[in-house]
Amino acid sequence: MDIKLSACFIAVDDHDKALAFYRDVLGLEVRDDVRFEGMRWVSVGSPSQPDVNIVLEPPVADPNASPADKEAMAELLAKGLLRGAIFTTADCDATFERIRAAGGEVLQEPVDQPYGVRDCAFRDPSGNLLRFNQPLKQ
Repeated sequence: MDIKLSACFIAVDDHDKALAFYRDVLGLEVRDDVRFEGMRWVSVGSPSQPDVNIVLEPPVADPNASPADKEAMAELLAKGLLRGAIFTTADCDATFERIRAAGGEVLQEPVDQPYGVRDCAFRDPSGNLLRFNQPLKQ
């Protein structure tokens, strides 16, 4: 079987703030911006990975979701309890400094992990966890 990841989804509560972070701070390119039934999906991705998209979507991307479900997802997002993404970088410390200087919410400064990476962590404007890993030299 030959399968590849083509897209993953990150819930955001404000697409304009998310774009300012993912595009302007992280340097991802905007690939698509779609609106449908009062909702919005924005696809972004790294120029070095043209076949992988991160889709910034509403917390509940179902127009038929109940008000209770929408409220529950909004609360989970606000608490930072939804999953985010892990990025790889060639220089964790430089990446950290650039994101911190741009106002990124720091969760963890760069540290060598016992599982073979140096990494740092931030929250995006919606509260999602984003980690930036640099493989340690063996």
